[in-house]
Amino acid sequence: MKLAFYIARRYLVSRKSANIVNLISAISVVGVAIGTMALVVVLSAFNGIDAFIEGMLSNFDPDLKITVAQGKSFSLDDADFESVKQLDGVVSYAEVVEENALLSYEGRLKYAVVKGVATDYASFSGLDSVMIDGEFFLKKGSQNYTVIGEGVRYELSVGLSFVSPIYVNVPRRDFKNRMNLDQSLNRGHVFPAGSFSVEQEIDSKYILVPLDFARALFEMEGRLTSLELKIDEQAEVSQVKARVQQLLGGQFVVQDRYEQHEFLYRVMRSEKWSSFLILSFILVIASFNLLGSLTMIIIDKKDDIQILRSLGANKKLIRQIFLFQGWLVSFSGAIGGLVLGVALVWAQTRFELLKLPGDGSFALSAYPVELQFIDVSATFLIVLLIGFFAAWYPVRSIASDLT
Repeated sequence: MKLAFYIARRYLVSRKSANIVNLISAISVVGVAIGTMALVVVLSAFNGIDAFIEGMLSNFDPDLKITVAQGKSFSLDDADFESVKQLDGVVSYAEVVEENALLSYEGRLKYAVVKGVATDYASFSGLDSVMIDGEFFLKKGSQNYTVIGEGVRYELSVGLSFVSPIYVNVPRRDFKNRMNLDQSLNRGHVFPAGSFSVEQEIDSKYILVPLDFARALFEMEGRLTSLELKIDEQAEVSQVKARVQQLLGGQFVVQDRYEQHEFLYRVMRSEKWSSFLILSFILVIASFNLLGSLTMIIIDKKDDIQILRSLGANKKLIRQIFLFQGWLVSFSGAIGGLVLGVALVWAQTRFELLKLPGDGSFALSAYPVELQFIDVSATFLIVLLIGFFAAWYPVRSIASDLT
């Protein structure tokens, strides 16, 4: 084994009798390196996008969200919520009333989700860090204000001058007089205080209003649609979730951030690994260079093979020599590609080589990237695996030539 590796290493760096063989070998190494680098960079880009979206959603979605399993609303007296609030790991909580409503602003209409929260909700969620315009406040004196998603603001063309209010219209419960439609709606108004941007789906449908305003509008006095929990950073969310579910029983549903946007996270992960498979197939195509290179080297070293046979080398040793030769080409390309890929990711993180358009108007100034060990390991293993099969195919034909 050591002898086979030693000879293979000498063949890798020695000059061949034909310059074209050297060129093909160099192209093989470069091809594997470029494919490996592309895998590292693309996977890191997906990681950066995922981390950015998760970070943005963390400003809107709570660590844990409690909703009722059947129906829309519940009371804090329906279960042992006091014990939930005092659980180890639970830092704070927020009562929420959330319902669909029809918004009207200066003759323009928009169907949206109205989320009633406490006036200090910004400190609970950190939503004030993603404000695009205006300020985060929901009350001044007796006047109610709203903080709206940037998408809602765009569709309604809302200005933040506080001159025109946004009217919120919802059907009254158990209203039976169909002849008088004006009395069939509960209607309230709020003035726009600012706008936020988290994610397109959220920005285009959510507005935040004071909790008492929402309760009065939706006729939910003393009730709420969800209870949001903020968990200590040192605590394990899954463990706290299990304890909360045990306390509340099956009549309530407890969701973490992943479960609140399960479809979105699944799509992001499927896109990442689909890209990994596609680039892996490209590496398979690039490995044909390795196959051709190894075939040419075997032809070039036929005289050496005969000399080794005369010295007593058996078929197994000769096949091992050229198998190691192919693996060394794959290994060299993989290491070179990993170094280049990691260097590019670091440079993007450090120097922001690829800028995003918009002159800083977007939440990011450059494309986000994040390097993860599992991606580097998976890339290295897949490159070596492809290199193994690419080297094995031409080497197996040596047995038929050695007669």
